[in-house]
Amino acid sequence: IKSVREGQVNLKDGFARVENGELWLYNVHISPYEKGSYYNKEPLRPRKLLVHKSEIRKLLAKTREKGLTLVPLKIYIKQGRWAKCD
Repeated sequence: IKSVREGQVNLKDGFARVENGELWLYNVHISPYEKGSYYNKEPLRPRKLLVHKSEIRKLLAKTREKGLTLVPLKIYIKQGRWAKCD
């Protein structure tokens, strides 16, 4: 979250995919927090997105019927604790 607050996010090659009823974000580079410890996570690791099941069903139906891809356009902080992805 701290790296997202500092704008250390690269969405250039990012995409999302539904796997096993969960929405995952791939190829989004979130830089390690500079002041963090040695427990920093991998910058390009897949990230699970918290989404209601009904919304996942809608997104899955849209991507299957038209062959569309889910692409993140922006990531921002909402109410100080949650990072939102549009």
